Amino acid sequence: MTVVDIPGSKSVTARALFLAAAADGVTTLRRPLRSDDTEGFAEGLTRLGYRVGRTPGAWQIDGRPQGPAVTEADVYCRDGATTARFLPTLAAAGHGSFRFDASPQMRRRPLGPLSNALRDLGVDLRHEEAEGHHPLRIEASGVEGGEVVLDAGQSSQYLTALLLLGPLTRKGLRIRVTDLVSAPYVEITIAMMRAFGVEVRREGTVYVVPPGGYTATTYDIEPDASTASYFFAAAAVTGGEVTVPGLGTGALQGDLGFVDVLRRMGAEVTTDARGTRVRGTGELRGLTVNMRDISDTMPTLAAIAPFASGPVRIEDVGNTRVKECDRLEACAENLRRLGVEVVTGDDWIEIRPGSEAPVGAKIKSYGDHRVVMSFAVTGLRVPGISFDDPGCVRKTFPGFHEAFGALRGRLRA
Repeated sequence: MTVVDIPGSKSVTARALFLAAAADGVTTLRRPLRSDDTEGFAEGLTRLGYRVGRTPGAWQIDGRPQGPAVTEADVYCRDGATTARFLPTLAAAGHGSFRFDASPQMRRRPLGPLSNALRDLGVDLRHEEAEGHHPLRIEASGVEGGEVVLDAGQSSQYLTALLLLGPLTRKGLRIRVTDLVSAPYVEITIAMMRAFGVEVRREGTVYVVPPGGYTATTYDIEPDASTASYFFAAAAVTGGEVTVPGLGTGALQGDLGFVDVLRRMGAEVTTDARGTRVRGTGELRGLTVNMRDISDTMPTLAAIAPFASGPVRIEDVGNTRVKECDRLEACAENLRRLGVEVVTGDDWIEIRPGSEAPVGAKIKSYGDHRVVMSFAVTGLRVPGISFDDPGCVRKTFPGFHEAFGALRGRLRA
């Protein structure tokens, strides 16, 4: 049995940083993820005047329920979508003039539905170049609250940002959601808000968030389920066995549902309170699966699909076209480079394994960490796979190649 220690969740770390900054008191975050995205979030908080103390195993944040400690700041959000969407929302609850910009990759990713919702709540927000995209400027004077309508069909992060803002408003928020993708990520947000003293109520498609602020706490960051998917997939395609402790029946992250997909394909899966174990059985069946709720693991499935006994069709993943890159086309392009037949539609991809084994090729990463980590799994069965930008994994897992190399040795032992 191979036990793999997965770094802390990116999604949970980002939300915890927001909640800690907004809470009344000093919060300690244990086992936070240290990656380019989370370091960028912490740096953004520092630029806004929050005190962030960092040690190897824990971060401490002095919360400021009244908002940023400075009245003027210029924040660079790097490649981080949570940074680029959550920090402007946090700043809007304060008082001052705050400018936010991001990398060219993040500038391309949409922000419009969140910007429009904030404007509807009275926030003075202006996009400096392309409407609905970074860079943007906020002239903050606090947020009164009230009712707002939101389309979260492109990203659940829009809804998470407003939920997190709710307790910092004077009246609280009623958020009427017209569409929602990646719903399990919203459940993470609601559970974490509860840990910081706030209970969100749901009335059908309306989320009701009370005012009153957050309470500081000590919070443990669970391992990243999206990152774990590469290691679980590795077990499934090699006939090996991988156990990830700390990611079990009590896990917040919906992406742990990826192991259910592996189970349907023939892997043996055991999940209990201590963690999750996946064992490859030598069988990998084709299937049709809706991955709307776990779309970050779509590339992982696409990367192992060539080893299935029949076609693998992944549906309802149109939102992956507006991630770090167009992930549907990135997966299709790279699979074709390996000699695999692929067909795509607006929101689906179908991989058709052939009689010939895939061949080695250089994988085009598009600067996307998930493309590289997914096709590293393919490389366990296909010699000669390399990457044009292997270092882009620093976004979420700087030590990925070392950890995966060690796993490769153990699975073959």
